[in-house]
Amino acid sequence: MAAIQGFGQGKGDIVNDVKETIKAGSAKELVRFLNQNVDIELNGKKETYSKAQAEVILRDFFKSNVPSDFTILHKGQSKSGQPFAIGQYKSGVASYRVFMKIKTMEDQQLIHEISFSKE
Repeated sequence: MAAIQGFGQGKGDIVNDVKETIKAGSAKELVRFLNQNVDIELNGKKETYSKAQAEVILRDFFKSNVPSDFTILHKGQSKSGQPFAIGQYKSGVASYRVFMKIKTMEDQQLIHEISFSKE
């Protein structure tokens, strides 16, 4: 039970905060929840970016794929206790599966991997 207690506590539930920023298509707000270096996968292409680079990549993605809706489908933890979340991002007629891996860094939960895969 101790591993579960740490997920979503502290300053607030990171997944709900991230959900709102993705729903708004705000790369500027989303980077506040990213680790200093983050793995971003867009349609099968995965790269590691700094927070500044990630903001540009995500801003371009949101500009090209303006969000119409974003919902969290599932939140959980891996066997090792690492939190993750799966969501669905909708933009016009396109739909993307979003997968986020979260790590606790200095008592703060941060996304260290996020992927957008077209469904």
